[in-house]
Amino acid sequence: MTNRLPEWMLRDLSLPRLRRYIRAVHGDAPAAERLYWWNIEASAALLGPLHCLELALRNALHNALARYYGRPDWWMVAPLNERGHKLVNDARRTCGRRLSRITPDDVVAELSFGFWVSLLSHGSGYDRHFWVPVLHSAFPHYRGRRDSLYRELTSLVLLRNRVMHHEPVHHRHLSADHATLYRVLGYLSLELAKESKTMDRFPAVLAGRADVLRGARPPRF
Repeated sequence: MTNRLPEWMLRDLSLPRLRRYIRAVHGDAPAAERLYWWNIEASAALLGPLHCLELALRNALHNALARYYGRPDWWMVAPLNERGHKLVNDARRTCGRRLSRITPDDVVAELSFGFWVSLLSHGSGYDRHFWVPVLHSAFPHYRGRRDSLYRELTSLVLLRNRVMHHEPVHHRHLSADHATLYRVLGYLSLELAKESKTMDRFPAVLAGRADVLRGARPPRF
């Protein structure tokens, strides 16, 4: 087997993208190819749990804020910072390009994972305006500090973005990421965390990494 990536792979996937995998395996081209495919396999396996977390988080925070402010479009009266208002306005414009009538649910679905996580930050007094009076109640199974929860969620935003933008995740401590994901999901809903685990194939994918990298089994996604 040649120690060079196939020409079609260099053409179709691009050397700048593949170079990160080549460096990770110290120039071993066959290993770089296997690592690339395993990275896709791992990212695909993480998509389901990340899906559950993102939807559960945004629904929990939205429902808590809608109750607190007494209206489903709570962002119209809540003390969002400048960036928060921009993200809401961007979401509304995006909805307006494809919908004749925009509902609060449309805006909620359009807002990013990063927006929802930012509501738990210390910035612009969000800890006082949001966490203390209302958002702590969105995590019925959490008794820790806001800043600890925010750090966990920020790490998961980075993981989610790498998965969704087809970036490398193989270099991360993926077993720790996976544990954090389920820990935070459990803060929101023990039932959803339990159900998600019954369908989660990521542990098997992670356990099979060494077999894929040495060529003992083909990657699958």
